[in-house]
Amino acid sequence: MQMIDVGLIREQVRDYLRQNFLFGADVGNLDDSASLIEQGVVDGTGVLELVLFVEETYGLTIEEQDLTPEHFDSVDNIVAYVAERLR
Repeated sequence: MQMIDVGLIREQVRDYLRQNFLFGADVGNLDDSASLIEQGVVDGTGVLELVLFVEETYGLTIEEQDLTPEHFDSVDNIVAYVAERLR
């Protein structure tokens, strides 16, 4: 059984957000549990970009029914979703 490195997934997601949405700004004050949309980090298009990042980075195919805030609206949710799908 493959070990899932949740810390690495979190680091990769935060790095992607910094490079693509925060444009190099410090993500230190980004609350991993808060809504990325409510924090103004991403919009609807940004969520789709996040989905593509997850698919390409982790080799997953995201089904339409999985495109929910429960999976993609916070760093914590993205990390939990990816880790669960990789198990």
